[in-house]
Amino acid sequence: MGVFTHEMEVTSALPTGRAFKAFVLESDTIFPKAVPHAIKGVEYLEGSGAPGSIRKVSFVEGWGFEYLKEKVDALDPDNLSYAYTVIESDLFKNFIEKISYETKFSAAPNGGTVVNVTTKFYSVGDIEIKEEAIKDSLQQRAQVFKAVEEYLLANPDA
Repeated sequence: MGVFTHEMEVTSALPTGRAFKAFVLESDTIFPKAVPHAIKGVEYLEGSGAPGSIRKVSFVEGWGFEYLKEKVDALDPDNLSYAYTVIESDLFKNFIEKISYETKFSAAPNGGTVVNVTTKFYSVGDIEIKEEAIKDSLQQRAQVFKAVEEYLLANPDA
């Protein structure tokens, strides 16, 4: 198995606590509303968000894949960190075993948030995952992040 690691930093105008709450604690209800062009729904198959929970994210037709299943590895609201692993997806197509994400939210000097994400792609056997595929995956993730941010800024009570 090969492991391909990528670091990404995203900034948001949202205050840190609100960003963590929206992107982690309430993502199952916020994401389908904020990104209806990508995410059809989010449902917990096991648990309700604590470590060990498993949830399924369903995507709209034409997004590039239909679903993924995530397992929560760690959740630390006090330190604003979250880790999970995508354990199953029709995206994998026998060349990816899993994808893990470690996410840390911190305050930005302007009152917004800096989100640091470490992503690890685990390939099946000795298959090499092309950098282009990694960039495409991370670009889709960044688009969802920005769409959620825009939704929350436009809907302060959401």
